[in-house]
Amino acid sequence: MEKKSHNLPMPKVHSWQDVKDVYFLYITNAEDRANIEEAYNFALKKHEGQFRKSGHPYITHLIEVAFILAELTAGPSTIIAGLLHDVVEDTDVTVSEIDKMFGKDVAMIVDSVTKIQRLKLSKKVDDSDFVYEDHRKIFLGMAKDIRVIIIKLADRLHNLRTLYFLSHERQLRIAKETMAVYAPIAGRLGMGKIKAEMEDLSLKYIEPEAFNHVSELVEQRSPNLQKALAEVSKRIADILFKNDIKFEMKFRVKSIYSIYKKMKEKDNDFERIYDLLALRIITPTELNCYEILGLIHATYRPVTGRFKDYIAMPKSNMYQSLHTTIFTGDGNALEVQIRTPEMDRIADSGVAAHWAYKEGTNYNPEREQREIENKLHWLRDFVATGYETGNTAKEYMDTITKEIFETSVYVFTPKGNVIELPAGATPLDFAYKIHTKVGDTAVGALVNDKLVAMNTPLKTGDICEIRTSKTATGPTESWLNIATTNSARSHIRKVLAKKHQALTRDDNIEKGRGSLNDAFKERGFAEHEVEPHVNKPEVLKHFNVNTYEDLLLLVYSRNITASAVLDYLKLDRRDHMGKLLSKGRRVVEDAKNPVIVPGAGTVAVTLGNCCTPVPGDNIVGYITKGKGITVHRINCPNIARNLDRTIEVLWNPNSETKLYPLDISIKCNDRDNLLVDIMNALSQAKVSISKIKATYHPSTQTSVIDATILIPNVDKLNSVQNIILQVDSVYKIDRVIH
Repeated sequence: MEKKSHNLPMPKVHSWQDVKDVYFLYITNAEDRANIEEAYNFALKKHEGQFRKSGHPYITHLIEVAFILAELTAGPSTIIAGLLHDVVEDTDVTVSEIDKMFGKDVAMIVDSVTKIQRLKLSKKVDDSDFVYEDHRKIFLGMAKDIRVIIIKLADRLHNLRTLYFLSHERQLRIAKETMAVYAPIAGRLGMGKIKAEMEDLSLKYIEPEAFNHVSELVEQRSPNLQKALAEVSKRIADILFKNDIKFEMKFRVKSIYSIYKKMKEKDNDFERIYDLLALRIITPTELNCYEILGLIHATYRPVTGRFKDYIAMPKSNMYQSLHTTIFTGDGNALEVQIRTPEMDRIADSGVAAHWAYKEGTNYNPEREQREIENKLHWLRDFVATGYETGNTAKEYMDTITKEIFETSVYVFTPKGNVIELPAGATPLDFAYKIHTKVGDTAVGALVNDKLVAMNTPLKTGDICEIRTSKTATGPTESWLNIATTNSARSHIRKVLAKKHQALTRDDNIEKGRGSLNDAFKERGFAEHEVEPHVNKPEVLKHFNVNTYEDLLLLVYSRNITASAVLDYLKLDRRDHMGKLLSKGRRVVEDAKNPVIVPGAGTVAVTLGNCCTPVPGDNIVGYITKGKGITVHRINCPNIARNLDRTIEVLWNPNSETKLYPLDISIKCNDRDNLLVDIMNALSQAKVSISKIKATYHPSTQTSVIDATILIPNVDKLNSVQNIILQVDSVYKIDRVIH
C-alpha cells in the first residue's frame, strides 16, 4: 500500500488590496499611505515583465512580503523597503535613486537587504567552510538593523511557501540554510508563527519521510486529543464563568518539526509527547493568569515537572506565559497555556509585536535599535560577536549557535537582571557576559550567597555575584579550562596573547642587544661602546625605525643583521688591545685563497673546523707551527688563551665564489616527520647537506638536529635560518663550536 504524502496547505495568494486592508488598520497618516502606494507602483513598473519560477508575475512575491510585514504591524519605511527589496538587485534602480525618492532610511534598509541578496548560496550542501562563511555574512548583514532582519524573514518565508517550483538541489540548499540561519533568528526574536512555519516547510524538503511519518502519527492521535480538549475546555470555561473571570480560549497544534525534534530527544517515543495540542487561555491581567492556574490545578491533577512560569521569568525572546500539563482523566495529558492579550501577541510576533509601529510616537530607528538591544541582550551580543576579528567562519557560527541560539540557563544578577547562558556555563562565563572588564578583574564568585569555585556550573534561577579587584592580574592559562563559552575563551586568549607579546618583546630586545654586542665585540669594541655608536637619529632613520629598542627587535628577528649595522657605521676592526688593524692596508689580489693575510704575501691558510667560519664572519688568524695560519671566528673559545699568536686576516673580496661547510644545531620540540620537514626546508633554501644527525631527549621530549651545510657566506646562513625557523616545532638554531 502506497504511503500517503502529507503536504502543508497551499498558501493563499493575496492582492495589493489585501495588503492595504491590513496596514490601513494602523497606518492612518495620508502621507505615509501615499508613500507606500508610490513604492508599490514603482516596484510594479520596475519589475514589469519579470516572472517567478511559478510563472506568476514577480510583483506577487513583493505583495506577499508586504502582507507578512503588514500583519506584523511594521512601519511605513519597513513596508516600503519590503516592496523595494529586490529592485536594486533585479532592475536598473540604484540605492541613491531610492534615497532621492523615499529617503535615507528606506535606502539604508534596501541597501542592507540587497547586500545579503548578493550572497550567492554555496553550491555545496555539506558543512563546508564556504557555507559557514555565507552564513556569517548573512548574519552580519542582518545585525545592523532589526528591520533588515524582519524583511529578510518575510522574504524567506514566502520563498519557502513556493519552494516546490525549484529544483530538488536548490530546495535542499534553501531549506538547510533556513534551518541554520533564518529559523533560529525568528525563534530568538520570539516570532513563533514564522519560526514554526519555516521549520515545517524546511523539514518537508530536508527529510520528507520523517515529515510524513510525524504527520501520520499526529493524524492518528488527533481525534482522541480533540475530544479530550473539547471536554476539558468546556469544564474549565464553566469554572471561569462561575468565578467571573474574563477569558478567551484558543487551540494550538504543535508544529511537525517541534514534534520531530522532541521525538529525537525521547528516543522516538511519540507517546511521551504531552503537548501535541494545547489549550490557550487569554485573560486580561497577570493576576487573572495565576487565578486561572489555581482553579485548573484544583480541578485537574497536574503532571509532575511540567509547570513553567514564564511570566515571572520570561524567555530571552520576551515570551511570557504560564504552562502546565494536566491529566484529563481519560488517559490523555493536555498542556494549558495561560497569558494576557499582550503576551499572546508577543508569543506569535515577538519583537515585531513589542515594537509595532505606532503613529504619533516620533519613531526613531536608531533609538528603537538601541531599545531592542537593551531588551534583547542576546541581540547586542549577536552584533558584537559579528565584529570580533580573528575567528574563522566556523568558529563564529559555533559561537552564534551555542551562545545565542541555544541558550538554556537563565541566571540573575544581584539587581535582578537576567543573564542568558548556554548549559554548563560557569561564573567566569557569567562575568564575561556582563562585561569583559568584569571578567578580567574577577577574583571570586557568590552563587545564592555562597562562595563557590569559578568553575561551578550555573543553573537557571541562580543569583550570581562576581567579586572583582583593581589589583587582579587578569586571565591566566588555567582560565581557558574554566570558561566554557566561545566568547569568553576568545577574549581570554586575546588577553593572554597580548601579555605574552609584551613579555616576549622585552626578551627579544635583550636578545637583539646581545647579538649586536657580540658583533661589536668581535671588532674589538666594549659593550658600553655599542649604544653610543648606534642610538643616533641618523642611524635609526637609515634603518627606518623610531627607537633603539625597535632596531634591536629587528636585529633579533634577523630583518637587520648586526653586520649590516657595522657596515653602515664603517667601523674599523681593532685587535684585542684596541689598536686599529686594517686602516690603510693594501689588499692582495688573489682569486685562489678565500682568506688573505695583509702584508704577508702568499701564506698557507686553512679554515678552522672548530668554528667553521664562512665569508661575512669576523675572523682572526691563528699561527700554527709548521701548518701556516688557521682561520677562526673572532669569538672562537679555542684561541681565547693564545691571543698573542693571532694575526689579522681578511676575507678576500676577489676570491672565486665557493661553498664552505658550516655546522649548525637545530633545537626542536619533538614530533612526527620533524626531520623530513627540516630537510624539505633546507631543500627549499637550496642548501646542500654534507651531514645530518638527530638526537631525541625523552626527558624533555625535544630533539636536536645537528647538520653540516654548505653555504657561500653569512647572508645565506641568515636566509637559511629564517626558513628553518618557520618549520613547526623549531624554536632555536645555533652555530656549533666544537
